[in-house]
Amino acid sequence: MSDIAVVTGAARGIGLRIAARLAAVGYRVIAADRDGATVEEEALRLRQDGLDVIGHGLDITDRAAVAALFAELGSIQVLVNNAGIASQLVPLKSMTAQELEAMIEVNVHGTFIVAQEGARRMPGGGSIINVASRGYLGGAGAAHYVASKAAVVGLTRAMAVELRWAGIAVNAVAPGMVETRMIKDFTDEMRLALISREPSGRAADPDDIARAVVFLATDKARLVNGQVLLLDGGKSIGVPPL
Repeated sequence: MSDIAVVTGAARGIGLRIAARLAAVGYRVIAADRDGATVEEEALRLRQDGLDVIGHGLDITDRAAVAALFAELGSIQVLVNNAGIASQLVPLKSMTAQELEAMIEVNVHGTFIVAQEGARRMPGGGSIINVASRGYLGGAGAAHYVASKAAVVGLTRAMAVELRWAGIAVNAVAPGMVETRMIKDFTDEMRLALISREPSGRAADPDDIARAVVFLATDKARLVNGQVLLLDGGKSIGVPPL
């Protein structure tokens, strides 16, 4: 029987590519997303390509629903917390408490709920990979998003310290700008401004992130724990070109 991997936010973009790549290396993947219809449709398409992927509608902020899914699965070996939200830039002085709370509810509380329930279903050890963002380092107009992703990084490190004794490795990936639906909603002016700051001269492909996640999920990364892997082409180094 194949090892089981659960991927949240898997209806499209980074999560969908992670689900496909994990299935390609032999995992039975449960692809979960709030958009149940789309994730089931995409999972069917992947199964038609010979990959073992099952779609499942799931709201990660719904503790009962998350617990029910893991209870149904019994035990798992890999969990990828990819589900999250972003928004247009909002100046700090005009940001509302509701905007901050909405970001924290999904990106932090949702990640915590899924990680906690998932860890309980890893009796033989396993790997948890949280998808943070390069944004956790800071950024203007995104205090709510930055705070939420910084919290994901903090959770990752705290979980790694505690769960390592149970044989569970917990790491995070922190992508820079990635070509997903989130950034497609930005204005052309904003997109061009953001891309101009990328060392590669382009946004990353979701598959770039998926390959890194698969590395962390396999034995190739067996000594990697409590780490945050920045996937931004070196933008986080902070040194401008000559």
